Amino acid sequence: MQEQENQIKTETNQNVINDAFDLEITAPGKLRVIKRNGKVVPFELDKIKVAVTKAFLSVESGGAAASERIHNKVEGITHGVLETFSRRMPSGGTLHIEEIQDQVELQLMRSEEHPVARNYILYREERAQERQKTAPTKPESKNESIITITKSSGEKVPLDINRITKMIEHACEGLEDVEATMVVEEALKNLYDGVSISDMRASLIMSARTKVELEPNYSYVTARILLDELRSEALSFLGVAEQSTQQEMFDYYPKALQAFIEKGIELEMLNPELKTFDLNKLGKAINPDNDFKFTYLGLQTLYDRYFIHSNDIRYELPQIFFMRVAMGLAIEEKDRENRAIEFYNLLSSFDYMSSTPTLFNSGTMRPQLSSCYLTTIPDDLDGIFSAMKDNALLSKWAGGLGNDWTPVRAMNSYIKGTNGKSQGVVSISQGR
Repeated sequence: MQEQENQIKTETNQNVINDAFDLEITAPGKLRVIKRNGKVVPFELDKIKVAVTKAFLSVESGGAAASERIHNKVEGITHGVLETFSRRMPSGGTLHIEEIQDQVELQLMRSEEHPVARNYILYREERAQERQKTAPTKPESKNESIITITKSSGEKVPLDINRITKMIEHACEGLEDVEATMVVEEALKNLYDGVSISDMRASLIMSARTKVELEPNYSYVTARILLDELRSEALSFLGVAEQSTQQEMFDYYPKALQAFIEKGIELEMLNPELKTFDLNKLGKAINPDNDFKFTYLGLQTLYDRYFIHSNDIRYELPQIFFMRVAMGLAIEEKDRENRAIEFYNLLSSFDYMSSTPTLFNSGTMRPQLSSCYLTTIPDDLDGIFSAMKDNALLSKWAGGLGNDWTPVRAMNSYIKGTNGKSQGVVSISQGR
């Protein structure tokens, strides 16, 4: 009986430890490491310190372990590795063990510890050969994937590497000095069995984004990879499709426009008048190829700030965004479909771009399109505080403000009503 109770306690303690471990490796903002066996573990700085210390001891005498000089160098190299990954992944992420070892090599070389770096490289090569000898041979299969991804519903499905490869190859089409293979290989390093679909997409984006400094055209590649995520998010919410290639958007964009207008009106975000447009005609005018004009920063900014969303789901796609703005601008025109198409062609080709309030509000239930408001503040309390209220309301709908305070009396001017002196405009604006 006592033995059974002890066993139950042991199993309970082990479950608690396992749960804590799982929480640590899945916690947001944390770095994680994919080991060579595919297992995901927390990022541990101490293990890097141990490895770097061993590399130094392989070159210097055993007594060097107590050397303050060696200790300081190990600390500097270790924190150099950490700073690199923290800068690359400020919100946390997943690293492959090989990436960490590559970075250790780089830090050793930058520190001009060439003998230590040489021994470290040779040690890695020896270990790689040993693993290769003991590793069981497996028949190669390009279509076989041992990685599964976890969908938002919790369902686990095999990772479709062929689709990812084709999507990235298509993202690189027509661009000079970019390589799809490099992006795919970098992304696959950061994936592990059971990875969430959002982390998988983030890995694809980051793999291309980190290469922008090497070649600016990777900004277009990154934007096109982000487009794949936007299409899945919007089309599935609108009930048009689960996912789509860029080529399929020639069929899906017209359907998505109609579904977007209906959903936006249902959610009381769009002006019901938009439904009276000839949506078939406008849908045919949409040019999906204009999606490829975006750089990463431009598309990410639209996604973060401009696209209409419901419960953090963006259901407005780039060309629908431009068409929605165009429809709002043409809503009072006589030949409004043709005028809307003219506006759309200007906006989507980047030949002209409306101001932020117009992009935010055109076609919505609050069609406030003006950028700036200039007002004059009267020299009395009612006028001053009424103007402040107006400023707050105008600012709410993305209007820029300019106030003329000329009529307000200057500091130390006489106030007849209180027989006192004015504190001046600065004091009023600070609420004193």
